Amino acid sequence: MKTKIRILIVFAFLSTIIYSEKNFACTRIVYQGPNGTILTARSMDWKGEIPANLWVFPRGIERFGEAGNNSVKWKSKYGSVVTSSWDIASSDGMNEKGLVGNLLWLAESAYPQFEKNSKTKGLAVSLWLQYVLDNFSTVSDAVSALEKNEFTVTSSHIPGTDIFATVHLSISDASGDNAIFEYINGKLVIHHDRAYVAMTNSPIFDEQLAINAYWKSIPGTIMLPGTNRAADRFVRAHYYIDAIPKTDNIRTALASVFGVIRNCSVPLGISSVTEPNISSTRWRTVADQKNLVYYFDNVLNPNVVWVAFSKLDFSEKAKVRKLSLANNENYSGESSMNFQAMAPFKFAGLD
Repeated sequence: MKTKIRILIVFAFLSTIIYSEKNFACTRIVYQGPNGTILTARSMDWKGEIPANLWVFPRGIERFGEAGNNSVKWKSKYGSVVTSSWDIASSDGMNEKGLVGNLLWLAESAYPQFEKNSKTKGLAVSLWLQYVLDNFSTVSDAVSALEKNEFTVTSSHIPGTDIFATVHLSISDASGDNAIFEYINGKLVIHHDRAYVAMTNSPIFDEQLAINAYWKSIPGTIMLPGTNRAADRFVRAHYYIDAIPKTDNIRTALASVFGVIRNCSVPLGISSVTEPNISSTRWRTVADQKNLVYYFDNVLNPNVVWVAFSKLDFSEKAKVRKLSLANNENYSGESSMNFQAMAPFKFAGLD
């Protein structure tokens, strides 16, 4: 009887979250295995096409924050492999030190007030993830720097649309440490803990933790929420990433992690006009932070593509390279030889 009461309480709580969601869907998980085996996986869910390409960025690239004359400027300390969205933003990636970043949608985001070309230093949200990959090797270093609020992260509409970009950022490092960055009511909120191994696009992370606390009282072997909604995906992601065997056999660990992120994916063709939080999964990535291998899984292709960092040149004199995937090009296995030298894409700036 007590179990039934707890279940009713959970559903009452979740229903308030579920029907308030108005966003695009994504999921992110972190696997913490023995002997330094760390894998971070994410899905990208979107209502329409969201063309993605893989890019190799070497060290030494001069960056500009695209937020007006007083934008943040920096020179990349670390090379990285990133997945771009529309070739206007870095939405996922890993740097050569094993630091991984993932941008997920968060409709509840509210960025600080910012005036273009003002005295306040700014950074367009399209570069937020890239800034972290370029500058930091660990989660602790990134948290220590960003909590100083030395510049303002600001957003704008996705070019050519009426969609205002509202995202939050998750990062994980080769030690398995984790942090979540969100702008809530104009202020940066940072959640930093090794235990933060699961995240979905909504609700805000504090509420995601509350959802998980409710479900911990109900054994996952008895019942797990099974819809495509973000709250349900979060519960499944958190349960399965903890339940799968912990091993340093990378082949087994990869199979388990891919299984979890696919379990939290939304089948292609599933979407709802009245529930925009439900969107089809377009692609998935898994980053092996111990062995420095980055995997990309396009749902329209039968093969997983991966890139071994040991085969890449991240030196300052190296060229930027691109693996074109936006037209569903089909590669198989380790594909570093298929990258082509290319001028870097231009990050989206403010309206």
